[in-house]
Amino acid sequence: MLERTELEKTVERALSRSRGVVLVGPRQAGKSTLAQRFLDRDSPNYFDLEYPPHAQRLTQATGVLEGLQGRVVIDEIQRKPELFPLLRVLMDRSNAPGQFLLLGSASPSLLRQAGESLLGRIETVEVGGFDLQEACVQDGAWNATASQNLWLRGGFPLSYLAHTDQDSMVWRHNAIANHVQVDLPQFGLNVAPPMMMRFWNMLAHFHGQVWSASHPARSMGVSEPTVRRYLDVLTQTMMVRQLQPWHENLGKRQVKAPKIYFRDTGLLHALLGIQDAAHLLTHPNSGASWEGFALEQVLRLAKPDQAYFWATHQGAELDLLMFKGTQRIGVEFKRADAPVLTASMRVALEDLKLDHLYVVYPGKHRFKLAEHVEAVPLWAVLPNPQGAMS
Repeated sequence: MLERTELEKTVERALSRSRGVVLVGPRQAGKSTLAQRFLDRDSPNYFDLEYPPHAQRLTQATGVLEGLQGRVVIDEIQRKPELFPLLRVLMDRSNAPGQFLLLGSASPSLLRQAGESLLGRIETVEVGGFDLQEACVQDGAWNATASQNLWLRGGFPLSYLAHTDQDSMVWRHNAIANHVQVDLPQFGLNVAPPMMMRFWNMLAHFHGQVWSASHPARSMGVSEPTVRRYLDVLTQTMMVRQLQPWHENLGKRQVKAPKIYFRDTGLLHALLGIQDAAHLLTHPNSGASWEGFALEQVLRLAKPDQAYFWATHQGAELDLLMFKGTQRIGVEFKRADAPVLTASMRVALEDLKLDHLYVVYPGKHRFKLAEHVEAVPLWAVLPNPQGAMS
């Protein structure tokens, strides 16, 4: 298993100042492994609600939890939403930080219950698969081969660390099937698995595009609100990102629908049937796939206050608009050896009044394209490398 030092530090800081911390993320992203860095699984204070003996212990939760001393970990907390009011009472008995570490898939019920019952008492930390910092920096040096593997296989630990590409692909297909057949019904989406698999396969072809519910709805023979509900559940379970559009008062017609990205390109490639790196580089969706991969890494590592895309019906667009403090930072993603300044970039720079515009590409060197516009390689999104994005 790769070290996740920065993520551990984030959780440590959250536990040091809040009574409870909720780790949310898709299954198999490494939440339980991370939690066990803070409390041993064999501890009587550790509860995995998918393990029947642990779930049975919490049948009479009040008596059990009241009698424990020290930190308590509850994994798959969304399986017992009735625990949240009790946790609120227990947290309020002491102002001590770090009392509870709660883990769960990012279900609507988990987030709603945590938000309503534990408001002001908890912090939420998102746990995804491996990122560039964790997978591609070895002994302080950037590993381009690891970056290629991360793009191909995605960041789920068991997929990324598989012995072969074939083993990784088998794991991803099984993960998709389990999510459709087991997880989604728990999140209130009672759709026949073949129908949901059909939707996922359609969605793979929307990756990197502006979303429209009309075509999938017609193809599946359901209403547009139904298709939007499917998409919203996949978004809430952190399978898909809906990047919302930004609007300026420009006197121009601007795009108002979100863009769709698979948050893990390994799952995208499994649905598209992309088996290995050679196939990926020649696939028609290669450019869109790389855009989504790079965008997800920028968002995870840059941690902007807000993030959007921007586009007009006249053809100008910006892949990513980030707000960080008082700065407006634009990012374009180009899978090209030598990106150039385009007319669309000039329009975005002027209309959106960007402080900086970065063109992220899979090369080795950074260079200036124009005033306030710079081409930067993907490694430059890492925290404070030599000449990184600021």
